[in-house]
Amino acid sequence: MAPPPAPPPLLRDFTACLRAEAGLSENTVRAYGRDLRRWFATLERAGRPPPEARREDVLDHLASERARGLSPRSLSRALAALRTFHRFLVAEGRAAADPTGGVDAPRLWSRLPAVLSREDVEALLAAPNGRTVLGRRDRALLETIYGCGLRASEAAGLRTDQVSFDLGVLRVVGKGSRERLVPFGGRARAALEAWLSSGRPRLARGDLPHCFLSKAGRPMLREDVWRVVRKHLRAAGVAAEASTHTLRHSFATHLIEGGADLRSVQEMLGHASVSTTQIYTHTDAARLRKVHREFHPRG
Repeated sequence: MAPPPAPPPLLRDFTACLRAEAGLSENTVRAYGRDLRRWFATLERAGRPPPEARREDVLDHLASERARGLSPRSLSRALAALRTFHRFLVAEGRAAADPTGGVDAPRLWSRLPAVLSREDVEALLAAPNGRTVLGRRDRALLETIYGCGLRASEAAGLRTDQVSFDLGVLRVVGKGSRERLVPFGGRARAALEAWLSSGRPRLARGDLPHCFLSKAGRPMLREDVWRVVRKHLRAAGVAAEASTHTLRHSFATHLIEGGADLRSVQEMLGHASVSTTQIYTHTDAARLRKVHREFHPRG
C-alpha cells in the first residue's frame, strides 16, 4: 500500500503549531487536517492559494460541505479549523487578512433541510390521486406549499378569503402576524380551483373559513399538513429526511436558480431581514461552482 501523501508545507507548519502551542488533542488536530485538506482542494479549484482566500470562498466551501452531508457539529468544526488556520497565517505574516472574519457559525444552515430537485418535486406533486376528494385536497395543499413557499402553519391557517383568483395571489399571515402577498402559478391555481369547487364542499362541516380541511371536515392543524407531506414524499420515493419545510426551501432555491432577485424572494418568504434569505445564494453558489468544475475547460 502506498504511503499517504505528505501534507502541504502550510498544513504541516500549522499542525506542528497546534501540537506545540495550542494544546489540542491529537484527534482534533487530525480532524482539522482533514477539514483543511478539503479546504485546500476548494481553493485549488478556485485558482487561489490559501493566503489569498476570500470570504466568498469560505461561504461557498461551507455550503458545499453541508450539501455533502456534514452535520451541524462537523460544519462548526470545519469553520473553526479554517478560522484557526487563517489566523495562524496572519500571525505568521504569511497572509494579509483572515477571510473567515465575520463568517458566523453555520447555525442557519443547520436548520435548512435538503433541497429537492425539480424532478423530485414533480414526482411529489403527481403523487396524490386527483380523482378522490382527499387526493384533490392533498394536491392543492402540496402545490400551494411549494408554489408559494408556505410554512406548514401558514398553509393550515390559510382562509378561503385569502385566496384571490382574480389577482393570482395569496394573502398569507406569517410569523408575528405579518401579512404578505404571494403570487401563485397556473398549476397551483388549477389544483386550488379543483379542491375548492369539487372537494372542499364535500368535506366541510358548517361554515368554516379555512381553505384546507381534515377528513373529518375540520380545519387542518400544522401536524396534519406535515403528515400529508410525509405521506406523499414516501409514495413518490423522495428524500426520506425531507419535510414540509423542504418544499419551502425548494421554492426559494428554485427561484434563485431561475434568476429571481433576493429582495423579491425575501418578500415572498416573509423574512423580516434579507440576511435570512441570503443563505439561499450560498446554496446556489455551491451549485454554480459544481457546474463550472464539470463543464468549464479550466474548471
